[in-house]
Amino acid sequence: MANSITREVYMRTIEIFDPAMCCTTGVCGTSVDPKLVQTAANVDALNKQGVSVKRYNLSQDLDAFAANDTVKSLLASHGTDILPVTLVDGEVVKERDYPSMEEFQQWAASDTKPASVKRPAFRVIEVKSNGGGCCGDDSSCC
Repeated sequence: MANSITREVYMRTIEIFDPAMCCTTGVCGTSVDPKLVQTAANVDALNKQGVSVKRYNLSQDLDAFAANDTVKSLLASHGTDILPVTLVDGEVVKERDYPSMEEFQQWAASDTKPASVKRPAFRVIEVKSNGGGCCGDDSSCC
């Protein structure tokens, strides 16, 4: 029988608080900012890989801005020029610019849980072969 090792993997929460835009991604109209196109593509790719990235648009998601004390504080101190703001597990990791795919991947790759962060744990089971057939080292039983 194979040996299994169980470890806990924690899903990181990545949130982007966008400035006011005409649509949820900002990828509309006649003159589209290439950074918005790249960010939308990166977020879509990450979501397809199972990484949860949420975006909030100031003109459409006021509740998300109002509910986040960190973002409210930044807006009170710096105004909307601070946007976009990216948070990972509630901590500010980037301001005034959108993350690159490398940054997203780096933030999503860590599976350790800081003591201050409460988030759900998901069990991952790694199965390691014991080197033999179905009955262990003696493969003659199958």
